[in-house]
Amino acid sequence: MAITLRDVTDADLPIFFDQQRDLTYNHMAAFTHKDPDDRAAFDAHWKKIRANPEIKNQTIVFEGQVAGHIASFVMGGEREVTYGIARHLWGRGLATEALRAFLAVVTDRPLRARAAKDNVGSLRVLAKCGFEVTGEAIGFANARGQEIEEVVLRLS
Repeated sequence: MAITLRDVTDADLPIFFDQQRDLTYNHMAAFTHKDPDDRAAFDAHWKKIRANPEIKNQTIVFEGQVAGHIASFVMGGEREVTYGIARHLWGRGLATEALRAFLAVVTDRPLRARAAKDNVGSLRVLAKCGFEVTGEAIGFANARGQEIEEVVLRLS
């Protein structure tokens, strides 16, 4: 399996929007936009993050197709990483491969990550890439309409 990472293009956005609208994808991501079907909010969000030089955004490409995205950003004074893979590609190791490739480019350390406590797949990806659990938190998950437990991880 070989993934590549490249800069996000305008052509990627409709694909990311469709991925965002997948209910299962949203449930696992948990900390999503209030209304995953709101294209105007989606476009405004992506315009804002693509214009921010502090945010490193990449498109994940697998077999010539957009498979998802990966990014790092600063929140609360700490650099974090986030990623999403299209649900039909889950379980193939793409997220692990993409995160490893991304970590070779984004060398800021420490790097933090968060995942819903029940998102076992994402927690496994982060552990394989060297992230260690540093704590737990409670946060409001728009995709679930309630507060949920999340795991906080760190890569030193």
